[in-house]
Amino acid sequence: MSDDHSIFIGDKPFMNYVTGVVMQFTIKGAREVGIKARGKFISRAVDVAEVSRKRFLDNTVDIKEIKIDSEEFQNKEGRQVRVSNIEIYLMKK
Repeated sequence: MSDDHSIFIGDKPFMNYVTGVVMQFTIKGAREVGIKARGKFISRAVDVAEVSRKRFLDNTVDIKEIKIDSEEFQNKEGRQVRVSNIEIYLMKK
């Protein structure tokens, strides 16, 4: 899947992400959309996927795959930090 059809979750208002997912399927004609998030935004990514799927794209998309992982890197203070991430892939039925 190309990154054109990926939504990266961050600090923007919740409905901006839902609208982005819906537009990928309806206007851009995507067959598959990835919702990606790290750390504290993981729960928001799950909410975006569920609201998009159940309220706006009812009966037209399903969850294809969910990938979870974690990354380790050095923060600004030089400590090793592990951050979890999630990728939720929605696919047209």
